Amino acid sequence: MKDAFNITRLYRPVQPTVSATGQKVYYREVAPDKRLQDIIYCYWELKTTERLQDPFTYRVVADGCIDILFQLDNPSENFVMGFSRKYTEFSLDRAFQYVGIRFLPTKFPTLFKIDAKALSNRFERLEIVLKETSNFITDNFSDSDDFQAIKDKLDAYFITLLKNTRVVLDDRFQNALNIILKNFGAIHIQRDLDIGLSPRQLRRYFEFYVGDTAKTFSQVVRFQSVLKANPSARSLRQNKLFFDLGYYDQAHFIKEFKSFYGVTPGKALGR
Repeated sequence: MKDAFNITRLYRPVQPTVSATGQKVYYREVAPDKRLQDIIYCYWELKTTERLQDPFTYRVVADGCIDILFQLDNPSENFVMGFSRKYTEFSLDRAFQYVGIRFLPTKFPTLFKIDAKALSNRFERLEIVLKETSNFITDNFSDSDDFQAIKDKLDAYFITLLKNTRVVLDDRFQNALNIILKNFGAIHIQRDLDIGLSPRQLRRYFEFYVGDTAKTFSQVVRFQSVLKANPSARSLRQNKLFFDLGYYDQAHFIKEFKSFYGVTPGKALGR
């Protein structure tokens, strides 16, 4: 795959809700092989270290990414989760071990030639979308694999896939992505994205490669910028952060944050 746009330098999505799940639930992320790092943000693992007393609720915040995931003890249970315009909650069993591949924005559609909009706000069986990849996961993984072995297998598969894929994104679309990311999502769509694409063309590109409109993607990037900033209590009280990022007022900030995270910023950020 040849793609001049390197999103990795500008965007590093955060999934904070699984970092404090307690001693009985363990989450980690590892980077893929360096040859894949402008395509795949990370491989991740979510598992119980002992059986829980109650089912576990796993909340995923909006991050602009598309994920493939599967159950390690039953890898035929593999799925794809598209771009989400709000947080998503999953009710899991009392014992589980999931493995995931998190693709950076625009990368899943360019690698697999699949319209991201068709997957947006959906959780779908992978075999319906990518049968060959679904079969690879089913046939090559089991709960006897440690995480290094999982990483090695995934690296080898995607490196081979990458060698046979060539993509050239429209320069104007790449410019739009750069503008959004460099400004942390705090942009005026009509004014700041006057980059030679008509509104209709811009919408078509964003829906195919990202999964939603430029406006929605910008809102997710802005939300992720808040998480990365990890604002202080003083910053939240004095409204500095949300004014800097283009929110109208505190109510606007709280409403949008809660839609993407599932709780208010004060609760999510521990203030």
